[in-house]
Amino acid sequence: MPGQEAVYEILKQVYDPEVGINIVDMGLIYGVEIEGNKIDLIMTLTSPACPAGPHILQQVDDKLKEMEGVEDVDIRVVWTPPWSPDMLSEEAKDQLGIF
Repeated sequence: MPGQEAVYEILKQVYDPEVGINIVDMGLIYGVEIEGNKIDLIMTLTSPACPAGPHILQQVDDKLKEMEGVEDVDIRVVWTPPWSPDMLSEEAKDQLGIF
């Protein structure tokens, strides 16, 4: 079963198609819990009306289920705290030209 670091690394392969930055650097992942062969993921989207939301969630589910030993994935989308540009990693801020 993968550890949390491996989960975050695989999630870096999922990009927000609107901005072209991975969801980890976007700050959309709030928590990862691994229990047995199940991954519980707590995440958000940039807004409740995010048009890419279903696509992003499907990619997250697909990527996590590709990991060795993972049989079940539960993704919980939360809106508190709400996402803001302050949650971007320094690398993402550089890509977007935010100083």
